[in-house]
Amino acid sequence: MSLKLGPAGVPLSCKGRTIVEGMDDITALGLDTMEIQTVRTVQPQHFDQYWQAGILSWKTEFEMNLHGPYYAEILGNRRERNRTLSKMEAAIQAAKVINARHITFHVGPYGSTSPGSAANEQVANVFSGVVDRVRELWGDETKDEEHIAFPWLIENNPALVGIETSGRQELWGTLDEVLEVCNHVDGTVPVLNMGHLHARGHGRLRTSEDFAELFDEVRERLGGKTFFCHFSGVEHRMGNALHYTQIKKSDLKFEPLAEFLAEEGDWLDVTIISDSPLLEHDAMFMLQQYDRAKHRLLEKKARDERNIDLALKAGLDPAELAARTKAEKEKRIASEQEAKKSAAEAAEKKSKKAAEPKKKAKPKKSAAKAADDDDIF
Repeated sequence: MSLKLGPAGVPLSCKGRTIVEGMDDITALGLDTMEIQTVRTVQPQHFDQYWQAGILSWKTEFEMNLHGPYYAEILGNRRERNRTLSKMEAAIQAAKVINARHITFHVGPYGSTSPGSAANEQVANVFSGVVDRVRELWGDETKDEEHIAFPWLIENNPALVGIETSGRQELWGTLDEVLEVCNHVDGTVPVLNMGHLHARGHGRLRTSEDFAELFDEVRERLGGKTFFCHFSGVEHRMGNALHYTQIKKSDLKFEPLAEFLAEEGDWLDVTIISDSPLLEHDAMFMLQQYDRAKHRLLEKKARDERNIDLALKAGLDPAELAARTKAEKEKRIASEQEAKKSAAEAAEKKSKKAAEPKKKAKPKKSAAKAADDDDIF
């Protein structure tokens, strides 16, 4: 399995703020990739940085990706759509210079178009044109002289155009919509934003089985083994993502995904970009979680192999020995729980006794008072 992890942008801990310095820091942290965020629009003054980063990624095989401007209106009126297409063209030019492997785009709100086949067809037509434009720039041997500064345009395959799942009900981009368009437009790939899918699905991604179902659905409908994902914690309400959070503070956890990748992800080639506000810190946290999941899996395999050896030496069936081991483990756990329960009850009784108010001792009568009392009788 191939897993690449990296942040969405220059690392927060990077002393310099250029892309090349960010790439150096990412490599030093043990990460493998990054995604350049153009956010609102592509800035022409950054193209020198883009080219330097492209050269470095070409020489070192460091995977670069680019995210187009966030705000898009592909389903808007003619003026809105043309404005979006001009932003997408600028993003494609930046991706060409930076040697991007994925160019990610949003579609935007439904606008006056109702969700359904008509909206999907309109989106598919736009992205078909985007793919054609990308293929004009990559792999055209007649432009060798023009592209002498960009050798990857001739020797690499064209960049893949990513269509990102959205996190709000009013935005085009459910998983089903994205998969349908990608299925009809060759050269496009779904960008699985786990935070958006989790929010739009009212917290649907909670176990490793949930992630397995997601990847299996994409594989069944599109085929292939290469996936491009975004991951972050997310605060959500009523099927809408409100904002990204660090992973530890969200109900979307990376550990179940790490378990799936370690146990069943042998067939996958996955790139995961950290969208978290902590960027590279959460990317490293995800790498740590994945390494732990692999370590637990190796321990389990070693334990199972040892049990099989013991069973064979004792002349037992491995399944019988496993059943005995399981019964002993359950008995031990039950005993430990009973001991904990008894200790908790004893501590509770002790605390209650300590909390009870102490009875005041009756004052002793003085000798003179006692004599007076005797005189009365």
